[in-house]
Amino acid sequence: MADGFENVRAWYVVQVVNGMEYAAKRNIEQRIKSLHMEDYVFQVFVPETTRQEKNKKGVVKTVTEKLYPGYTFIDMIVTDDSWFIVRNTPLVTGFLGSSGGGAKPVPLTKDEIGNIFRQAGVKLELNIDYKVGDTVKVISGSFAGQELEVLEIDEDKQIVKVAVEIFGRQNEQELRMDEVEAIK
Repeated sequence: MADGFENVRAWYVVQVVNGMEYAAKRNIEQRIKSLHMEDYVFQVFVPETTRQEKNKKGVVKTVTEKLYPGYTFIDMIVTDDSWFIVRNTPLVTGFLGSSGGGAKPVPLTKDEIGNIFRQAGVKLELNIDYKVGDTVKVISGSFAGQELEVLEIDEDKQIVKVAVEIFGRQNEQELRMDEVEAIK
């Protein structure tokens, strides 16, 4: 499809009517299903956090609050059609990073969406295509660009231990799994 988009799956920020994040999420999901766009739009996410709060009587209750009021996050492949369908969904006001006039939206980086998921207490599903002993490339953080050997993988904590040479000595360093990628 020659529509001017890269056709790469990524996370985008969608502006919605404030206070209507879940209604907008439902609208997007229903519209995607009814227009058979499931191959282009994969997930709609409203990040929340919960905390304990005491009221005046000392009763503790759990309070849920949206981390980014007025925004939802959408995992999709942007094409002319998918972009049009999402931005013209009721309660959606537009894509963040899209200035209008056909300007395509700017996707979030792996670091940005990883931080959003961590704030919401959600584990980001990572496609781990490396194992202990493999060499990985660091794609973000202070070791970005380096190729390092994998010493240990902890999928529960989403941490990978790598061997880093600092001042001529081998050291173990823990990195988040979203900071490294397999070398192809």
